[in-house]
Amino acid sequence: MSLRSRLRASDALSIGTAGIRARRTRSTLSALGIAIAIAALVAVQGVAESSKQQLLDELGRQGNLLTVATGQTFDGRPTPLPVTAQAMIARIPPVLATTAVGNIDGATVRRTDRIPPQNTNGITVLAAQPSLPSTLSARMLRGSYLGPVAEQYPETVLGYSAARSLGIDHLDAQTQVFIAGRYFTVVGVLDAVSVAPEIDTAALVSFGVADRWFGLGGVPTRIYLRVHPDRVAAVAAVLGSTASPENPRNVQVQRPSDVIVARLQAKNAFVGLFLALGAIALLIAGVGIANIMVISVLERRAEIGLRRSLGARRRDVAAQFLLESALLALVGGLAGVALGCLATVVAAHLAGNPTAIPPETLLAGLGAALLVGTLAGLYPAARAARLPPADALRTL
Repeated sequence: MSLRSRLRASDALSIGTAGIRARRTRSTLSALGIAIAIAALVAVQGVAESSKQQLLDELGRQGNLLTVATGQTFDGRPTPLPVTAQAMIARIPPVLATTAVGNIDGATVRRTDRIPPQNTNGITVLAAQPSLPSTLSARMLRGSYLGPVAEQYPETVLGYSAARSLGIDHLDAQTQVFIAGRYFTVVGVLDAVSVAPEIDTAALVSFGVADRWFGLGGVPTRIYLRVHPDRVAAVAAVLGSTASPENPRNVQVQRPSDVIVARLQAKNAFVGLFLALGAIALLIAGVGIANIMVISVLERRAEIGLRRSLGARRRDVAAQFLLESALLALVGGLAGVALGCLATVVAAHLAGNPTAIPPETLLAGLGAALLVGTLAGLYPAARAARLPPADALRTL
């Protein structure tokens, strides 16, 4: 007679869950180990995917951004570009937009004039054009960007890191910083600009103020440009000779999105490490289930002997304990997937990233839990099936 006729699926399920229902505390603790391991695996993959999605979105927005700069002096200060550099670059047909900044040498930024001049917190002062936010796809965290008034009066916009270093977390009419001997009103704070970290650590003033009070002379030290996405390489090849025809070798052309690619690769390396640790945790949880199932076989010897004496075959007994182990792991896997998804949503929300949980991760988590549970139940099931009925009935 076939197994299906001797032990129906509904009966196998009822018998397989009997041990779980009878020992709920032990079963819950056993499933908890699987749940924690699966939750860790799902959360690691989900958080990494959410962060990766943010970087990929950023890479798509910033992939056509190029920067042009020259070298540095012996003391690390950037050397200026030719005055005509930005106008010449803007004439290249695939160039969609340009903006420039100019480094103001020797200018320090402090919260008040009472702070010693050497306490600069690494904040630089840059002259910036009105087109900077649109060209860099930067957004204002607080306040507004430099407007026409800033060309005549001392107003500044702080980068994200600069504002944090100065302890400025809100703006009002009295919010000022001390720049090179003058108080400047802080009219805005930029959000972090990942493709231009030099903006994050800077105080931005208008070129008009920089020319009139600091003698900049309208000379830029770095130019940012947006290019048609299909012509990035072609434009990059001619930027050096266009920006500085007399000395093109001194011009440095960079693609900030390369930094994002490097960050993406670094994140993938760490994800692999955490997944390996999660797999080890899952293996340990599987060993715990195997241990519990062996104890269950020893405790239920009388039940096994009674079933065998009533006609149950070895395969029926083995199926009972194998199914119990698999169900135990599956319950833990379902709980782990739910916990992992919850952790991913919370982490993505706190980091400001879009929530991205690959469906294959959820299926892989359940599959891994079921596989571990099945493997953990093989030895206890085989041991229960080999138990002689007469020996088992002696425990009654």
